[in-house]
Amino acid sequence: TLDDNARALILAMEMPGGREYAACYTSFLYQSQQKDESWSNFMLDGKYSSLFNSDDSVGRALLACSLGSSSPWPEISQKCQEMLLKNLSRAFSFQSPRAIAYALIGLCKCQWSGLGTRQQDSIKKLGEFLINIYQVQHSRKWLWFEDYLTYCNGILPQAMFALYQLNADKKALKIGYDSLNFLNSILFRQGYLNIIGNDGWYFHNQKIALFDQQPVDAASTAFACIEAYESIGEIEFLELAILAHKWYRGHNIHGLSLYNAETGGCYDALTPEGVNLNQGAEAVLSLLLSDKLMENFIGKKVDIDQSS
Repeated sequence: TLDDNARALILAMEMPGGREYAACYTSFLYQSQQKDESWSNFMLDGKYSSLFNSDDSVGRALLACSLGSSSPWPEISQKCQEMLLKNLSRAFSFQSPRAIAYALIGLCKCQWSGLGTRQQDSIKKLGEFLINIYQVQHSRKWLWFEDYLTYCNGILPQAMFALYQLNADKKALKIGYDSLNFLNSILFRQGYLNIIGNDGWYFHNQKIALFDQQPVDAASTAFACIEAYESIGEIEFLELAILAHKWYRGHNIHGLSLYNAETGGCYDALTPEGVNLNQGAEAVLSLLLSDKLMENFIGKKVDIDQSS
């Protein structure tokens, strides 16, 4: 899928010897473009299909292309630059706040100058959109962008911190700080990361669904906390990022590791009965991205393979 290859491209660009893999994932993104300036999210029977297209998948692709646009490998950077120029306008029609957050983070971290004034103009427009929906939706006891918490929640405060790091936007900083603290107060209240389950999610003034817990949310939480720590230096965010990462290896509601040492993969979910034994691309990539985040940021200061 477009989703999987966008995530894989981001990972491959961080890996020693990842050039060949990154070129492969870039080619998938490039070939999945349609004439109407859209991406196809799925390849079915060897053909790209527009079925099940989503704003989120395009947002992740824009994030990957933003990062890839300054790659030292020309077969990566040139295609990513072309895709970014062609598809950036899609972000302004997104209905999903998460899709907007992915695109915004990418633009804030984009080091390629070829977008010119489009980069800052787009950052301003997308940033204002997220700030506005927060201001409309949040209340004194519900410091969030929506009336519910679902999947990859961390991407929203992460986008606010990324905007602050780029432009020193104090409004974005306050929203990022308040919303991430609100999210963390829910996710870590048991002393470990307790991801909101996809069988009901968490709607305001209702019960929190405990299952199924998806691996992608552990990575999303870790990335948000690292972005916050880089922005303001509060050690609690670093500690929570480490705790979120440990979810994969047993620091969770069941005390079970989702990492499969034999395959190097990651199980798909925590269920009421234990683990979902499937090992899909989304789960595996989320684990590897979280591993790489910890390796890059913390190095050997903490043993990330232990659950306690």
